[in-house]
Amino acid sequence: MKKLFALITVFGMLFMVASKFTAAQTQPAAKPATAQVAADAQEEAAAKAEAGQSMHAALKQKYIEGGPGFMTSILACLIFGLAFAIERVLYLNLATTNNKKLLVKVEEALESGGVEAAKDVCRNTRGPVASIFYQGLDRFHEGIDVVEKSITSYGGVQASLLEKGLSWIGLFIALGPMLGFLGTVIGMVQAFDAIQVAGDISPTLVAGGIKVALITTVFGLCVAIILQIFYNYFLSKINSITQGMEDASITLLDILVKHDLNLKK
Repeated sequence: MKKLFALITVFGMLFMVASKFTAAQTQPAAKPATAQVAADAQEEAAAKAEAGQSMHAALKQKYIEGGPGFMTSILACLIFGLAFAIERVLYLNLATTNNKKLLVKVEEALESGGVEAAKDVCRNTRGPVASIFYQGLDRFHEGIDVVEKSITSYGGVQASLLEKGLSWIGLFIALGPMLGFLGTVIGMVQAFDAIQVAGDISPTLVAGGIKVALITTVFGLCVAIILQIFYNYFLSKINSITQGMEDASITLLDILVKHDLNLKK
């Protein structure tokens, strides 16, 4: 019986020693695992940071490969084109007004204060429609026919102001790809000159020369696509404003005819 208790005690001590040894082995192993996780996280963060910078670095590299001269010219087309586009966006948005609301105000002013009150309403309202109304009201004393001619003439002036700057945007849309094609042709000539100097048609040499030559075309087409989107938006916006001007002008003539009849009664 004593031997049994002795064996149980010995096995118990051995079990305790083994447990402590296993725990001691596990704790150091956990630290390297934690350190490995931290290292992996740092590597992942570094990879993400490198990926974020890779696009900028790639664009810079392609810009240098395409040649500073032609690439700078294409970039200038994009900058100047965007400058005109931003100016047109601001101008056309400011030129957009609520024509129905303006017509109601003009009609109320005519009924309450006459032509001068209506002119004050137009003078204090921004936009081409208000300017056209003012010109028509200013000729009201000369007759409805003169008012109609004045509105038509000044409407053409306002329409030309809406289209101001679009010709420059169209120029840069055409100029960007043309500069890109010119850079490509010159690059191809240089590539064939390099082949002639080397005296051997190496696939690496040919592919490298053609790749560099086509970079200017890619950038030129990108510039044209960006500016073309703005150009089509401006055409749609101008068309909408012009239609609103025509409808509002016809309604103003009807209001003035009605007011003139009331004055003659």
